[in-house]
Amino acid sequence: MIRPLEGFTVLDFSQFLAGPFASLRLADLGARVIKVERPGTGDAYRSNYGPALKIRGDNGAYYYVNRDKESVSVDLKDAAQREKLRPLLEQADAMIINFRPEVTKRLHLDYESVKAINPGIVYGQITGYGEDNAWKDKPGQDLLVQCATGACDLNGSGTEPIPFGVAVADEFSGMYLAQGLMAGLYHKQMTGEGCKIDTSLAESMLDIEFENFGTFLNNGQKLLPRGKVNGVNPCHGAPYGIYATQDGYLALAMTSVPNLGKLLGCEPITHYANKADWFDCQDEIKLELKNHLAQNTTAHWLEILEAADIWCAQVYNWNQLLETEGFRALDMLQTVRQDDELSFETTRCPIKIDQTYLKSERPAPNIGEQNKKYNIE
Repeated sequence: MIRPLEGFTVLDFSQFLAGPFASLRLADLGARVIKVERPGTGDAYRSNYGPALKIRGDNGAYYYVNRDKESVSVDLKDAAQREKLRPLLEQADAMIINFRPEVTKRLHLDYESVKAINPGIVYGQITGYGEDNAWKDKPGQDLLVQCATGACDLNGSGTEPIPFGVAVADEFSGMYLAQGLMAGLYHKQMTGEGCKIDTSLAESMLDIEFENFGTFLNNGQKLLPRGKVNGVNPCHGAPYGIYATQDGYLALAMTSVPNLGKLLGCEPITHYANKADWFDCQDEIKLELKNHLAQNTTAHWLEILEAADIWCAQVYNWNQLLETEGFRALDMLQTVRQDDELSFETTRCPIKIDQTYLKSERPAPNIGEQNKKYNIE
């Protein structure tokens, strides 16, 4: 199996989710990732107030995002302990850190300090809002950043702000950092020079909001109105949304409103021939659709719409999803064996190389599991 990053070593000082999500992707692609954890308690994500599922007393999600990694435990506040990491810092191709900027500098793990030890290091840093931002001392936590960047103003109906149901700020910033680090490693291979890669949760959120934010910036800074009925994305008018049926839910994407009305037998919406009305009158259109679609089953409507190649889908919960042929064909799950007594299911890397899925070869590490291997005692 080809793992393109085999031979690269990444020293990962990050905690919680954003940085470890980046190093997980590098590990999936073959890099040797060495986590640096606190003695005794380890990465704070182990004890985070996260999913109810606990694995050996730790937050279960810690194990999902830290598979395929090694761990050394060092008290970074102790200069003598930090010095034990010097050989690893000298040899590492890249490192990741996501502490607040002043903490990073106080620990002598800022870019200039690390570069003095290893000039060729590809240094990756995630912050909440950037190093020099007026908000740099604010907590860079996922929900707070979603709120600070306007993302919660895009979701749902009416005016109440609604956050995303997953940690999008953490996970997108992790993905962006992984992209930047891979570009940095390529640069290092070509030139022998290291570099510093920076991103933040705030920048990552603003980037994924480009569709709506760009419209706002180039439309006289006017907010696109969120629909009061079945609102989803302000950039899309009717019928875009999720509708309750007699026995479940149906999602409708972009399509001609009059054509949709004819197919469904919903006569009132056939009169909205002007595309501008699909935005300006979206609440009226969606209300008619809402009342109409509730009169029959999801399967009934899908049979009509799919035959006409209308963009639509059944809305699945996870129990329903697991029973579908489409999900099974994706082969998205893997079983990771922690040891002879413990194994767990999680998702695999979503990247396939030469028709081969990248699945984990080893579990998440115990705290300081590789201390002896790297002469850290």
